[in-house]
Amino acid sequence: MEQGNDRTALTRRDMLFAILAVAAGALGIGFRLWDLASEPLWLDEAYSAYAASKGFGFLWEIVPQYETHPPFYYSLLRVWTLIFGDDLAALRSLGALCGIAAIGAGVLAAREIGLATGRDARGRAVLMSAAAMLLALATLPIEMTREVRPYPVMALVYAGLIAALFRLARRMGAGASLRSRAYLVYLALLALLLWLHNLGVLYAAAAGLSLLVLCCRRDWARQDWIALVAGHLVVLLVWLPALAILSSQAPTWVQSTWLHFSFSERLPWTVARLFVTATWWSAVCSTLLVLLGWFGLRKRPTGVRTGWALTILAFLPLLLSLAISATIAPVFIPRTMAALAVPAMLLLALGVAGGRILWLRLFALALLLVILVDMILADVHQRRLRPSEDWYRLIGWLEPRFQPGDMVLAYPNEGVMAFRFALRDKRLAMPAQAIPSEVPALNAGPGAWNPTGSRGVVSLPQARLEAIARESDIRRVPTIWLLRQGAWAYDKDDHFLHALERDRTRVGRVFSWPIEIIGLRRKDLPLDNTGRSP
Repeated sequence: MEQGNDRTALTRRDMLFAILAVAAGALGIGFRLWDLASEPLWLDEAYSAYAASKGFGFLWEIVPQYETHPPFYYSLLRVWTLIFGDDLAALRSLGALCGIAAIGAGVLAAREIGLATGRDARGRAVLMSAAAMLLALATLPIEMTREVRPYPVMALVYAGLIAALFRLARRMGAGASLRSRAYLVYLALLALLLWLHNLGVLYAAAAGLSLLVLCCRRDWARQDWIALVAGHLVVLLVWLPALAILSSQAPTWVQSTWLHFSFSERLPWTVARLFVTATWWSAVCSTLLVLLGWFGLRKRPTGVRTGWALTILAFLPLLLSLAISATIAPVFIPRTMAALAVPAMLLLALGVAGGRILWLRLFALALLLVILVDMILADVHQRRLRPSEDWYRLIGWLEPRFQPGDMVLAYPNEGVMAFRFALRDKRLAMPAQAIPSEVPALNAGPGAWNPTGSRGVVSLPQARLEAIARESDIRRVPTIWLLRQGAWAYDKDDHFLHALERDRTRVGRVFSWPIEIIGLRRKDLPLDNTGRSP
């Protein structure tokens, strides 16, 4: 009788999981596509779009002179825009597609994990359904999917790499050689990770260590060891040009970065948000699910190895980035760790699927539901927030005030990129000049320095700024609209603003962190002709 009841409960649970997985998948796709083209590009996205608008010569010759990141993602985005166009929807669709595909790749990884740990078809179905729900609704991956940055591509590659790792582990557990198609896929994805982002090396370190944990055994043949070393040497050789770029740019970043790192009381909640949400109940529920997953893995084939491999994949890149931030330079930025949600969600899914006792399965299901509801609430809240850089509102303020002959001066120069993309989105035209020149300002002259770690963006000495303000072309402009993004870093003492104000009067100011626009009207011109007042 108890056996029959158990089968009935399992059948109902299977149906419930199938329904929840479909609903969560639909919600997750909806959150990724919700008003995808309604928000303007912010600064980092503008860098991506700006680079992708250039030719491949610029991407591979100029970008490495000012960017710490390899140019591979920008090249991929360039190819994408050549095929689908470069409007806002097309730019963001690459990340959206990769973000959606990462859910499928994560489910494939869950299937391989189920097979590697000896689960039957029903157990694999539960594991895959739980993974689909969690991967579809994880908050940070959804946010990153909506940005024109490499992070959703990294998540897709990382998920595929994890699937390849566990397929390789399963095959080797059955006596196959390391030299296989799965190993070639692993090596190719490892090289992609290294070329997608300068912190890809942290992900690669976790992947290599996980490979040893999953596959290394005393009875390895000599050919397996040769394949292991040779394969990773090839990946290293492929990565060397990207390593050279990183080595060249790192000193400027270390000396001048605007980021600051400290082990504050907010750090644990920042870390929690990488995986679930920044609430204590979600953190508690996820911790309990991980413990349940480990408990369920103890007596399964390769169970302990699986647990350690996923733990390494989920946490080693984070720990390494925190260690580097505390000792060398601050490199820990939450969005760069978004791909870690893939192995973390797989760990949680193991907790949902790991219980063999009915009350443990029900308890795990309750924990899962709490986490999913919390994720949904966080996702809805995130979609209702204003853009991180509200360029459309700023342009809406500027448009009725901007008159023929006026000009926007952007100092620092990087602000003009997002401004121009926002103008394009609104089909407006306002002449804009970057000071001292367009990104990258590599030859800015004596006295220029890089206050925020990028060689493409400079601060100029006071004498140089005053000379620019006195240039005849600048002095003839009726009203200058000074666009400043991060003035506290690039012009702490407002040297350029004061230099322009000597012959001009302020006629308006709008501020939306971290951007401000200040109108400066020539003193020899009447204010009432412009329709503006101080």
